Amino acid sequence: MFSSWGKKKNKKLDLLAEEIAKESGEILILDKKEESSESSNSWSSRLSSGLSRTRNSWVSSISSIFGDGKLDEDKLEEFEDILIQGDLGVDVTMDLVNHLREGWKDGKYKTVSDIQSSLKEKIQEELTLKISPLNLNEKPFAVILMVGINGVGKTTTTAKITSLFQKLDKKCMLVACDTFRAGAVKQLETWGERLNVTVVKGKDNEDPASVAFEGIKRAKEEKIDILIIDTAGRLHTQVNLMEEVKKISRVVEKALPGAPHETLMVIDSTTGQNAIEQAKVFNEALNLSGLVVTKLDGTAKGGVVVAIHRQLQIPVRFIGVGEQVNDLQTFNPEEFTEALFAI
Repeated sequence: MFSSWGKKKNKKLDLLAEEIAKESGEILILDKKEESSESSNSWSSRLSSGLSRTRNSWVSSISSIFGDGKLDEDKLEEFEDILIQGDLGVDVTMDLVNHLREGWKDGKYKTVSDIQSSLKEKIQEELTLKISPLNLNEKPFAVILMVGINGVGKTTTTAKITSLFQKLDKKCMLVACDTFRAGAVKQLETWGERLNVTVVKGKDNEDPASVAFEGIKRAKEEKIDILIIDTAGRLHTQVNLMEEVKKISRVVEKALPGAPHETLMVIDSTTGQNAIEQAKVFNEALNLSGLVVTKLDGTAKGGVVVAIHRQLQIPVRFIGVGEQVNDLQTFNPEEFTEALFAI
């Protein structure tokens, strides 16, 4: 099976495979057992289920407000309030409302289905604007730096991403840079054993940057494809800890010029607009290349994914809708909007 943008619904790893292939000109053949139709349908079902709270919070309001297929300013104002509450942000909300207003004036809407289709198309267009390939074909290997605040599930997310890469026959190595919390290192080691992946760790309270440096050294020796560095969770307001992660990034670049090739921030979708503010600070410090949005199954604020694209101009790389390994997958704008509007 060959990766292709046109097969989004049948192959859940196509987007990731194509992004990897774009840089090198390779055509990656995926494991047929992993890419069965049943497996793909399972992810689509989990995604749809995971977005149900968001769908029920504001997407379903399209039918209740515009059920007769007619628009007026009072209805548009009501819909605007609901979108704001759904954490789509002011800019996106105003764009969507103005989009509906223009379509209404042009006589484009005859039924509520016309309105739903128009909004779905507009949101998908917004989410597609920032898509760019993952930078994973650097030689001798690619380096991914994982960052985020405390409690977003960063270490577990790191393991899930590693599992995705393994399905593409990429040899991975993990680096445990949370040296001040023994439980974090143990957690990553447990995942390493489960995934059969080497985990590089340092001594208790060792400088995280030196552990990252050792990870680069080990990766060179073992000829891996992707090195993933898990860092300690830190609040964006903790200046000293933000300086620490900036130091890790600098040391990695010194050890391997051009690295880290991807700096991914894991954010918790349940925090809504707060997640955007956190990401802004991390982006200023580290020049983020992508975001991983987790816990979409536990919130009605899934609209924050759209707000993120608009406000931060940073692509969402992966999304998560549960605790299991397969509950995190590559972000696919069409698949996301289809699940969001699966009313």
